[in-house]
Amino acid sequence: MARRKPLVVVTRKLPDTVETRMRELFDTRLNVDDVPMDSAALVEAVKTADVLVPTVTDRIDNGILSQAGENLRLIASFSNGIDHIDVASALNRGITVTNTPAVLTEDTADLTTALILAVPRRLTEGAQILQNDQEEWQGWSPTWMLGRRIWGKRLGIIGMGRIGQAVARRAKAFGLQIHYHNRRPLPHAIEESLEATYWESLDQMLARMDIVSVNCPHTPATYHLLSARRLKLLKPDAYVVNTARGEVIDENALTRMLEAGELAGAGLDVFEHEPAVNPKLVRLAKQGKVVLLPHLGSATLEGRIDMGEKVIVNIKTFMDGHRPPDRVLPSML
Repeated sequence: MARRKPLVVVTRKLPDTVETRMRELFDTRLNVDDVPMDSAALVEAVKTADVLVPTVTDRIDNGILSQAGENLRLIASFSNGIDHIDVASALNRGITVTNTPAVLTEDTADLTTALILAVPRRLTEGAQILQNDQEEWQGWSPTWMLGRRIWGKRLGIIGMGRIGQAVARRAKAFGLQIHYHNRRPLPHAIEESLEATYWESLDQMLARMDIVSVNCPHTPATYHLLSARRLKLLKPDAYVVNTARGEVIDENALTRMLEAGELAGAGLDVFEHEPAVNPKLVRLAKQGKVVLLPHLGSATLEGRIDMGEKVIVNIKTFMDGHRPPDRVLPSML
């Protein structure tokens, strides 16, 4: 007799090719309308599923997990980050958690680099002028819409994992001097290839940088890592770019400093209270002081398909009785 296919509940709409393959392999319950699940829907999902496939917008906390059915043994997250899942509670309940690392690196680094270029060179501000008020542009002028050169400037990268290193490789090609803060220094060979300078003290690094790029995960230890105190260490002509998680920066403090002219600008792809965006940041964007993007860091078709394939491999491996390749371990928390 054929073995029963595991019931896999997917919380959001995934690329068609991924969903089709899931339907072939598993008893899959899709969210074809892509309506985010509320708490009640998530509770119903964990009560019935063998495998839950959530995304970064689904808060799988202890309250949800406490109502999980006996069949739920795997949470295969369609994400690189895992801060939306109470992993400790899941592991305590015997539920394995997996994620999709290493497939978003280049896409996120590309977008980070785009923001590093866009903010000092006022790219979106210039594009909006042509789109909204062409009469303002009277042709080339020696002093109009002047931005800042990035070649030769110092870039401080917070978090030198896969994405941070990919950002460093791109930034080096643009002539930026690479500095970084990490829990520990990179191996000497990698540090040498990137011509990167390690700072054990984040405070000391921040005070010397022209551009700061946030590329670390959101954990309890990194919540408001860029606090009001640390933001004040930055030079008034410095720029901040964040494509990691909004919670890493004290957004209210950042906004106050931008309004007061105590920072030159910011490029933000993530926000502290997503999907809500601080209205003051929106006003600053209209004034050309910040560039705001709607969490596009990994938003490529290729990246999303790669993520889906990793989810499928993790589920299939687990259901075949083996250790999934992207299992989240307690040491990673």
